[in-house]
Amino acid sequence: MSLKYTVQPFMLDERDLMPYFQPILALDSRLVIGYEVLGRYRTDEGAASLGPFFTDANADVREQVRVDRIIRERAIARLAQASETQRPLLFLNVKPSWIDRTYQDEGKLQTLRMLERHGIDPDRVVIEITEDRYAGSMQRLSEIVGVYRRAGCRIAIDDTGTGFNSADRIAELHPDILKVDIHLMKRSASHSGYLAVLRSYSVLAEQIGASLLIEGVETEDDLQRAIQLGARYVQGYLFAPAEPEFQPKDRYAGIVDRGLAEHRRSVRRSEARWRETGEMLSGCLQSVRSGLGSAGGSADDADRYDRLVEGLAEKLPDTCIRVYLCREDGEQLSSNFQREGGRWVRQPEYRGSNWSWRPYFVADMLHPAVGVNANISRSYTDLGTRRWIRTISASLAPGLIVLFDIMDEEAAVKTDGSGLAE
Repeated sequence: MSLKYTVQPFMLDERDLMPYFQPILALDSRLVIGYEVLGRYRTDEGAASLGPFFTDANADVREQVRVDRIIRERAIARLAQASETQRPLLFLNVKPSWIDRTYQDEGKLQTLRMLERHGIDPDRVVIEITEDRYAGSMQRLSEIVGVYRRAGCRIAIDDTGTGFNSADRIAELHPDILKVDIHLMKRSASHSGYLAVLRSYSVLAEQIGASLLIEGVETEDDLQRAIQLGARYVQGYLFAPAEPEFQPKDRYAGIVDRGLAEHRRSVRRSEARWRETGEMLSGCLQSVRSGLGSAGGSADDADRYDRLVEGLAEKLPDTCIRVYLCREDGEQLSSNFQREGGRWVRQPEYRGSNWSWRPYFVADMLHPAVGVNANISRSYTDLGTRRWIRTISASLAPGLIVLFDIMDEEAAVKTDGSGLAE
């Protein structure tokens, strides 16, 4: 139940304000490592969410700050009651505009004062920089965040990828945790572009030394999506809603264990199928090696390579959308042969292209596939067709590599809403 802010500010009686705590789990330990603090208001019908009150543009900001401080202090007081060695992390939401104004007016940060009053080590607190229409100085905000960090607090960016919390600000604030809402992930069910954005957050977190937290996990499928994206932490109704008390650390370990086990099974099944496909394609090369002759770079050689690849194309499965021949340095020797409308179309304009900049070709250079072995790339979106594919490469002869672009039907299904590509 939410509390729609239609009442006057003085009607939010201090005695009815209370913190609730939604657990955050670590996938590595499978334990509750912390809680996001959420405001609740006691009503005759039960505890109502204060979310609409805090996001109401017409509400008195001074009243919002007052209520926020009451909720925050009571949450910190609750943390102080826990055994010092068993204290979880508290994730406290902070609006940039509020802390900027407070720091300019008072020269101190109220959260740090509260922690000192209650004898809480700041390393037990994660400051979540939330989405806000902040128009102040980024340099000043960075300095304020630095005050929290020097005190020992960790920094998280909430609502990663929306509005205020864009990539340049993430880089400037250098958070310890990037928090992504599952609702953005669910939009990937109808637009594969969102999937690429989501995967970029995982890469971004890795590059800046941050951990990825996926919130809003409500189903087992959501948990699989979070795992596939590389989340370290998860949060959502699959485990528990926000509640007035802390929970035993291992209460939800079974759910995480089942999710991780299913992920391992899924990866094993998928990779086994792709290995079989790679071996089958490598086997197809045996039939064309006899017509290879010596390698060369003349026009006659290019035509010979085209005939070789064209003959190979007729033996390939329907899931193969493109095949071509390259040297080990990445230069393409043959035309592309691309499947269009059930037939193979030759595209000679791709001769001479160099693909050594593609990530999958780096793997070919470092670990060349020989014999019946094949290198298999990760799933990615094809530049030409916008389909999800994997590139399988296999050695045709010393210095020559055949590359097969194969539709990744599993990834295509996952972007329709049943999961995310690996």
